[in-house]
Amino acid sequence: MARLRIAVTGRHGQVVRSLIERAAGTDIVIIPIGRPALDLADPEAIESALASPSADVLVSAAAYTDVNKAEAESELADRINGRAAGLLAVRAKALGIPVIQLSTDYVFDGTKAEPYTESDPVCPVNAYGRSKAAGERAVAAMCLEHVILRTSWVYSSVGRNFVRTMLDLARKQDTVRVVGDQVGNPTAASDIADGVLAVARNLVAGRGDERYGTFHMAAAGSASWADFAAAIFAASAECGGPSARVVPIASAEYQTPARRPANSRLDCAKIARVHGVVLPSWQPSLAACVGRILEQAA
Repeated sequence: MARLRIAVTGRHGQVVRSLIERAAGTDIVIIPIGRPALDLADPEAIESALASPSADVLVSAAAYTDVNKAEAESELADRINGRAAGLLAVRAKALGIPVIQLSTDYVFDGTKAEPYTESDPVCPVNAYGRSKAAGERAVAAMCLEHVILRTSWVYSSVGRNFVRTMLDLARKQDTVRVVGDQVGNPTAASDIADGVLAVARNLVAGRGDERYGTFHMAAAGSASWADFAAAIFAASAECGGPSARVVPIASAEYQTPARRPANSRLDCAKIARVHGVVLPSWQPSLAACVGRILEQAA
């Protein structure tokens, strides 16, 4: 059987590391392309780093992800998440391979009462969301054979994320104040990796034009940040790890440079229908992730 070769931008990001891990022992080869060879802030580096990766699919996973810092560095965020995403799509087209662009729930303003569908208009409320929306437009314009995957509230056992932050806080204090009026789909990077690999297989297999376009791909079930934190502490306590009491607060009580959407929930029916991808409920994946973090700490 021919091996499926997937080039991925970045080396140390949560999804990239999960892709490498999930592909191990399978017929899939992950080719991470990151610094110093690939600097998304440098347009010239993009073409040279992707001159000939000998890949069947390109996954654009690396990004500027500091939501708060993007408010002060909006030009850099636009260059990386917007312009670079388009240039990567240009390279994919030149190489004759499809591109999978990872995007975010933050392209929406959060005012809708129901989960967002792919047909809902984008209306980002912060610089990070605007840069990712620009990247979506650029990818769609530059390469017809594209898949844009929007996901929500990504976490893993590595890198900077909400789960690791909450566990660090629980080691220092008994009570944690967490926003309770913003809701989304907490999604493990490992589950995202499984979904990306499934979509990549479908793109190479050739399943009709409907396999291209924009899709929502997030864990089943939703939670507020406060609910998410409480579940993290419960999972940690089950393993003998640090725990804390969660005090839900309003967004107005926790001021940040970047405004967050109140509703980040994503409707994932389309990707289930077209690609057969259904990510699991967030609670079991969270428990596994917390257990792994605690093992690493030990």
